[in-house]
Amino acid sequence: MTVIDSHQHLWNLEQGSYPWLTADYGVLYRTYAYDELEPQLASNGIDRTLLVQAADSFEDTEAMLSVADAWSRVAGVVAWAPLTDPSAAAGAVERYAADPRVVGIRTLMHTEADPDWVVQDTVLESLGLLPDAGLTFDVVAVIPRHLEHVPTLAARHPSLTIVIDHLAKPRIAAGEFEPWRGLMADAAAHPNVYAKLSGLNTAADFDAWTAADLQPYIDIALELFGPERLMFGGDWPVAVLAGDYTKVVAETRRALSRLTEQEQDMVWGGTAIHAYGLDV
Repeated sequence: MTVIDSHQHLWNLEQGSYPWLTADYGVLYRTYAYDELEPQLASNGIDRTLLVQAADSFEDTEAMLSVADAWSRVAGVVAWAPLTDPSAAAGAVERYAADPRVVGIRTLMHTEADPDWVVQDTVLESLGLLPDAGLTFDVVAVIPRHLEHVPTLAARHPSLTIVIDHLAKPRIAAGEFEPWRGLMADAAAHPNVYAKLSGLNTAADFDAWTAADLQPYIDIALELFGPERLMFGGDWPVAVLAGDYTKVVAETRRALSRLTEQEQDMVWGGTAIHAYGLDV
């Protein structure tokens, strides 16, 4: 099985605009380019990776596409589209549908002041364009209200593949399971909803987390979605806030070690290939 990391970011502070990224983010407040990531992927046995948008701009998407052209390990790009403007979104989706490098759409919905942003009429209309274009939609859910909307999206667009990033950021450091578990169960009841085992280290204790801290949350996700709807994501470089990429890969492997070889193959590659329609 091809091993795939389904979630990586890049940004160049000298060439692009990332309004959310300020000096308050400490170690993240610098340029992170692909040539820094490539050796880490190779040394951790990652065959292919997906680049995911880090700014709500075409500029960010074009930068990722340039990287995809230059580095064969990049299997695809999750791009941005202006979903609040259905006409502009239609133009972007038409371009992306003809580009095999683009496999999905994401926006930084978690930075919007309105927690109901994703269910406004214009966004719902734009999301309806994605299935026919062969594009998925990544949901960045960081508070319960965001996660509450996933069943609405899934029911409104049953042919749209929806991917919940970072298991919707459960409160691992606090040891809390509700309302996260119940909301994830509601989302998992829709067969077009998938989830990423990504960004969990930064939901745990930054300094002391191990596989044991992640295990209960991963086990719940496995119970709800099954390995056929879960995929690994490293979330580099955000992951460096709480360790490093190698630790994320190693501890995730430990947390998944009780699964059968076939089940592990799904989480480490098969699910991403299926969900994003990757040609690997």
